[in-house]
Amino acid sequence: MTEDLRVRLAGMIADASGGVISPDEVLAGRHTLSALGLTSLARISLIDTIEDVFGLEIDLSGDLSSFEDVDTLAAALK
Repeated sequence: MTEDLRVRLAGMIADASGGVISPDEVLAGRHTLSALGLTSLARISLIDTIEDVFGLEIDLSGDLSSFEDVDTLAAALK
C-alpha cells in the first residue's frame, strides 16, 4: 500500500467527519475511526465517496465496523 493512498484516504475520512477528525489523527493510527468520532452516517458517506472516486464497489456485507482504520480501507481498494 502506498503512502499516497493512505494520505488521500485520510483526507477523505477527515472530510466525511465534517472536520471532527484531522488527517494526521487518522494517519497516526492510535485510535479506531469510531473512537475518533466517525459516526455510522459519516462512514456510509465515506464509503460512497471512495466508491465514486475509485470507480469500484466495496462489499460491506452489512458490517461498517470492518473499516476501522485507514489501512483496512486501503486494503479494500487493492
